[in-house]
Amino acid sequence: MAAATSVPRTSRAADLIPWRGLTAAVLALAVGWGGIVYAANNSVQGAPKKEDGGFDGDAPTAILMEASSGSVLWEKNADELRAPSSMMKLMTVEVVFNALKEGKVALTDEYRISENAWRKGGAPAGGSTMFAVLNSKVPVEDLLKGAIIQSGNDSCIALAEGMAGNERIFAADFMTRRARELGLTKSTFGNSNGLPDPANKMTVRELGKLARHLIVAYPDMYKLFGEREFTWNKIRQQNRNPLLNSLNGADGLKTGYTKEGGYGMVGSAVQNDTRLIVVVNGLEDSDDRASEAKKMLEWGFRNFETRTLFAADQPVGYAKVFGGESRSVKLASPVPVKVMVPKNGSEKLIARIVYSGPVRAPVQAGQPVGVVRVWRGTHVAGETPVFAAESIGTGSTMRRALDGASELVIGMFRASAEKL
Repeated sequence: MAAATSVPRTSRAADLIPWRGLTAAVLALAVGWGGIVYAANNSVQGAPKKEDGGFDGDAPTAILMEASSGSVLWEKNADELRAPSSMMKLMTVEVVFNALKEGKVALTDEYRISENAWRKGGAPAGGSTMFAVLNSKVPVEDLLKGAIIQSGNDSCIALAEGMAGNERIFAADFMTRRARELGLTKSTFGNSNGLPDPANKMTVRELGKLARHLIVAYPDMYKLFGEREFTWNKIRQQNRNPLLNSLNGADGLKTGYTKEGGYGMVGSAVQNDTRLIVVVNGLEDSDDRASEAKKMLEWGFRNFETRTLFAADQPVGYAKVFGGESRSVKLASPVPVKVMVPKNGSEKLIARIVYSGPVRAPVQAGQPVGVVRVWRGTHVAGETPVFAAESIGTGSTMRRALDGASELVIGMFRASAEKL
């Protein structure tokens, strides 16, 4: 594999070096030519892909990924925005999970079931509901179970109103802000539950990223997705996820349907210590949704395996340092850098270290620097944060002056190149 490094950054020394943010492209070439980063002397082999990516899928939009590394095993129109229907409830649930984690909300807090929540999301609406009683007060823990297990629209509205005052503010502010914090740049929200609204748009890629985050960040709360039933108001309802009863190791996450968006599903399962996540959307039949998701997960478990590219704390490469005792800093990951690759094949992986640089001295050991990003063909197969493996002190006045002059020359060179 080959390696490259560095992306543009905003400069803390812009008054001294006005072109500093423009040095990155040239730096990346210099690293690629000079071998400053040795992240990829290893070569991992995989299976050659068919023209369609190795899987024959019928869903208009779909993605299959490995949860630990984020490796994308297969995708189809994964960045196409569509109505996510009830799958959007995952975003509402994440907002609540995060508030619980930060201590802003407690599971024992009680939120009132307003007339709005009851009429739009409760029994009178005729949709999925937990059958919460009008004007009753329901603990956050039970509202979460109603939203996750029973896909209750009333549950989500009550959570939104309880946290933000009204659902519109919750969707436009709480959900959108949190989505951007998680790197979900395309998703937009008009309500808390996925009921038809022109503003409700998500891609299967971002739904997959959201599912992965829920699994990794909230392992204890995630167990709610695997519960088979929930009883509220003396009404027992089964979990709406068909994978729980049809696929070994399945334990989540969410189905969805609206006339606009069609049938969709976010699913996850664990087999042989490997967790996969599947997202499909836009299907015309609920049975097709279930069979497509199951078929894709089974294909992934059957045809892929996990390979370790770098062991924990193994040097992955170097990043250039500005104004330091050393001109570069060694990088490593505290966890193994792993990706999913096809079994018994010859596909090569390309690993690149991506960071904003040069990194300004002093540098502390353990300081986050960037990520090692692995490509399988044109697709990102995985991404793992990398950290400084050593401390680098501030260099001499002469060293800082030389680095400043070097950055200035590189910036001028690139500025001239961009005018051509």
